[in-house]
Amino acid sequence: MDTIEFDINDALKHYMSDPLQIPTPEADSNLLDCENDPESLTNSLILDLVVSGLATEADVIHNDLESDEQDIISHHKQLLEVYGFLLQWVIAAVETKAAEKSTAVPAARGRGKGAKAKTAAKDKDGNWDSAAQLQTALDTMSAQISIVQNLTYFEHLAEPMAEFLHILAEQYDYPQLADEILRELSNKEFNSNDTKGPKSVSSFIVKLSELAPRLVIKQMTLLAKQLDSESYALRCALIEVCGNLLAHLSKQEERGDNHKSQLNAFFDVLEERFLDVNPYCRCRTIQVYVKICDLDQKFPKRRQKAAELAARSLEDKSSNVRRNAIKLLGSLIKTHPFGIMHGSQLSLKEWNSRLEAVDTQLNALTPAVDTPGLADDKANQTVDTQLLDEATQVEPDSPQKQQALTEEQKQAIIKKAQEDAATSEAMNKLTLTRRYYVEALKFIEVLHGATTTVCQLLGSKNKSEVIEAMDYFEIGDAYNIEQNKVGIRRMLRLIWTKGNNDEGKGVQNHLIECYKRLFFEAPDSYNANEAANYIARNMISLTFGATPAELTSLEQLLSTMMKSNHVSELVVQKLWQVYGVQKREISKSQRRGAIIVLGMLATAKPEIVVGEMETMLRIGLGKLGRSDLQLAKYTCIALRRINPTGRQAKETNVQTSKLTNDHAVLGKLAAIIEVESDNKEWYGVAEQAISAIYTLSKHPDTLCSEILRRKTRHVFAQRTAKTPEPEEAPENTQLLSPPAEVDDAMEIDEPAVEKPVEPEEKKLKGSVALLQLLFIVGHVAIKQIVHLELCELDFKRRKADAEKSKPVVDAAADKAAKEAADDLDMIGGTTEDDFTEAMTHIRERELLYGENSLLANFGPLVSEICSNNTTYKDRNLQAAATLCLAKLMCVSSEYCETNLPLLITILERSKDPITRSNVVIALGDMAVCFNHLIDENTDFLYRRLNDKDASVKRTCLMTLTFLILAGQVKVKGQLGEMAKCLEDDDKRIADLSRMFFTELSTKDNAVYNHFVDMFSLLSAEKELEEDSLRRILKFLAGFIEKDKHAKQLADKLAARLARCETERQWNDVAYALSLLQHKNEEIAKMVTAGFKIVQPVA
Repeated sequence: MDTIEFDINDALKHYMSDPLQIPTPEADSNLLDCENDPESLTNSLILDLVVSGLATEADVIHNDLESDEQDIISHHKQLLEVYGFLLQWVIAAVETKAAEKSTAVPAARGRGKGAKAKTAAKDKDGNWDSAAQLQTALDTMSAQISIVQNLTYFEHLAEPMAEFLHILAEQYDYPQLADEILRELSNKEFNSNDTKGPKSVSSFIVKLSELAPRLVIKQMTLLAKQLDSESYALRCALIEVCGNLLAHLSKQEERGDNHKSQLNAFFDVLEERFLDVNPYCRCRTIQVYVKICDLDQKFPKRRQKAAELAARSLEDKSSNVRRNAIKLLGSLIKTHPFGIMHGSQLSLKEWNSRLEAVDTQLNALTPAVDTPGLADDKANQTVDTQLLDEATQVEPDSPQKQQALTEEQKQAIIKKAQEDAATSEAMNKLTLTRRYYVEALKFIEVLHGATTTVCQLLGSKNKSEVIEAMDYFEIGDAYNIEQNKVGIRRMLRLIWTKGNNDEGKGVQNHLIECYKRLFFEAPDSYNANEAANYIARNMISLTFGATPAELTSLEQLLSTMMKSNHVSELVVQKLWQVYGVQKREISKSQRRGAIIVLGMLATAKPEIVVGEMETMLRIGLGKLGRSDLQLAKYTCIALRRINPTGRQAKETNVQTSKLTNDHAVLGKLAAIIEVESDNKEWYGVAEQAISAIYTLSKHPDTLCSEILRRKTRHVFAQRTAKTPEPEEAPENTQLLSPPAEVDDAMEIDEPAVEKPVEPEEKKLKGSVALLQLLFIVGHVAIKQIVHLELCELDFKRRKADAEKSKPVVDAAADKAAKEAADDLDMIGGTTEDDFTEAMTHIRERELLYGENSLLANFGPLVSEICSNNTTYKDRNLQAAATLCLAKLMCVSSEYCETNLPLLITILERSKDPITRSNVVIALGDMAVCFNHLIDENTDFLYRRLNDKDASVKRTCLMTLTFLILAGQVKVKGQLGEMAKCLEDDDKRIADLSRMFFTELSTKDNAVYNHFVDMFSLLSAEKELEEDSLRRILKFLAGFIEKDKHAKQLADKLAARLARCETERQWNDVAYALSLLQHKNEEIAKMVTAGFKIVQPVA
């Protein structure tokens, strides 16, 4: 084909000036005729040829561009110019001649209306109006431009525009406009400052994908470019579009290879978006997965990956992402696909046992390695092929040559083939079952791993995140996920969330609702009695294996629920039945659980225990209580609830009723204290029994004095061959029970068997009895101080009530009489100040130094035992004596001052970590009581922060945290020791130290005031590594927020640079300066100059 020479610019120049003067000798005569007659031009094939040629060329160009054929672009450019010129020529010629014809035609002479109509019809049918066609094209273009502009500038038009395009495509079969708009939006770039445009476009795309997913899926390749957009709103929209398209594809019945590839592509996009830089995009991805979980199609392969990604997102820095990740895990549990064979439960133990059973069956069906057939096959594989003849060659003398099979042999072969086929089918079925079990276990293991992180999120500051975590644990418990039970227990502590705002109350209320659904709502099919049994059993189960902290939280929860009337009277009756049953044998833990729960409920409603005092005396303080000392302890706690004390007394309006010392309850309490037992549980019983006596008795000091006298006579009596037993001898033989850790949770109540006393046990008996006596002395001393304080408060309250109840009398005579009475009161010493002084005198001089005081006899004894640890070698006796000494020191400042050196010596030299911990706590109590004595000896407390035992270190850190934050001790530069704990190996110690400094920073510039002292101590610590030091300094510097403080600290630290003797010291100071925003150029120059080594002049 000859190449043409065509210049578009030259052609247009001549054509625009005068097209008739252009010489065209090579043109066909028919073309000239067509130019003069527009009708023949439009009716001929010339216009069709030009248009179809242009369309074909456009397709060719598109294909060449896709295949990256860059070398022929110039050729295509020239062809497009030719086609464009021809198209312009055709349209221009038609318009020119049509205009001339319309002006030249004379007016028609029609006769009547029929002629006019006929002429109009003829014009309509015979004339081509290009203006109308151009108008249609321009209208389409303007509609596209208008929609895009409206989307860009008007947010409220996004969804109506999507609905308009949906109607246009569905009802009027015109999807082209939607395609063009989506193409244009896919290439649109938005200004970084523009927020309205991306938001509106996002709403439009999402709405269109919901209404017309087929339209969007065709343009998804182009729209995917916006996933790299800087606008997070557009990325969020495309993430949601992927979810909508997945939902659309999952509902299609025709599923070919293209369907599968599209699903995989959309899932790949969503999985990538879990790591989007913007938290809103990550949230939207998780929300899309939550919607996908609700689809009928489960996508099992993708669910496992989604669970793993959600578990990873639990550690995201954004709380919204973490909250949505918890929600996704809950949705994955609720819609899991593993409920076909064995129900919906997801117990790891059960699924593991099923997998083991399938493995056993598979191993049984798999042929053993040493079977004959397998051995032959193995031999055939290893034999040399050159030794074998072909299968068609048979030896002439072979006996098998013409031998036919008998019927029996044929039957045997057929039977064996059938058995092999059945075995193969069974193995295939078992293999598929095994794969099913393995996938289920993978999913369950991901949930178990995630539960640990969700437990940590229960402490989040974001309350909605905490609520979501509670819901997750509730869902997991419904599906029997074992690890979730840990979270349900951990939830209990949320009952202490501060309820001074709506969020705090929301967390508390949600916790109560969760526990109601989990433990306090029986199935609908149960009647009232069955429901009460079900709830009572659940309440008791909450106490099994609970730590003291969990029991305290459970008490607050049950008390709150009792106040709100969430616990019925029938449930309380069932709990008393469990506690009081004697005819049937029940587990010890169940009986203990019943009285624990009843004691907790009684904090809100004391009437619960008041009406059942006889039952408690018969069970908890009777034979069963003596054989199970834990039961006796919790019974004593429940008895204390008869008279609420402290916070409970303020919250309840119950009038306290004190008992006389000859009351049966107090007699039983005294008897349980005087029991001699080598069981460690006895100390808990004695502590609670003494506390109950001081709560219930009118004159507890008198009763406790009698108990001490009897116990002292018993201990110091002549101990010959047999120790004299208390009056109730038969019951005391039941107290030799095993240690608490051996006691199983489901142990049955039964009388303990009397054991013969070993000679070694006789020797220990004296120390055990003395040990118990010292324990009673110490606890009675502490409770007596509390009793005196309560007496003082009661006196002041009664005096205030009396003054309020007196009528106001204005008469002069009455006024004079009143003044005279006041004078008498002052002389008699009954004013508040005199009463307080009298109480202080009793505490300081009477309790431990009075002639008639019983406790005064034990002060020297305890000091003697603690001073002579070589004479009194028993470790338990020394621990009890130290504890008793510490408690007595809290009574009197004089006794405290006398024995403080001894207590500090014990703290420094004792090898028992429990003793050291007890002394640390005691010193903290003394710092509150006698601040002037302990303030000079706080260094001994700080030293325990370097104790080798982690429990002592933790106890010391907690004690110092309380004392410093409460302002009980003055900080003298020892805060560096607490700062070192930030890098402790024990995570609990590090977290506690972190909490301390966070709280300290809220005080008046506390961290700033002590920063330099802490830096000095830390930088001088040789054992502290440089990286650890830097992490501590970075944490502490984060609390220096004021520029003024930063500059002052920088000046102080910069002065040290010149005095640094080693490079390590200089580096530490330089790093501390780099953390402070000082903006001082001189300091910056000193740091830039570096560490200078000065050589001494010889």
